[in-house]
Amino acid sequence: MKKTTRCIGTAYLFLIAGIASAQDGVAGITEASQQVRGYFQAGTNLMYAIGAIVGLVGAVKVFNKWNNGEPDTGKVAAAWFGSCVFLVVVATVLQSFFGV
Repeated sequence: MKKTTRCIGTAYLFLIAGIASAQDGVAGITEASQQVRGYFQAGTNLMYAIGAIVGLVGAVKVFNKWNNGEPDTGKVAAAWFGSCVFLVVVATVLQSFFGV
């Protein structure tokens, strides 16, 4: 019983401390939005760099399949090309969504 009372008392103290130090919700959302906008260009550049690396790996894979005469080379090439286009489209849509 004594242990339960201590736990409840501790939880109550944390609740009071949390209420006392609470900030305005709108100010927090605005600050988070500004931070996302500040890092967005670096994130977009990172996405493009990853896309370039994946595109090079895909090009090597397609080239090897083409040289080996495998019949599904066209499907693999279309899949890699489609993924690179998707990456660029996602970056553009996110840019317009966040208004950056």
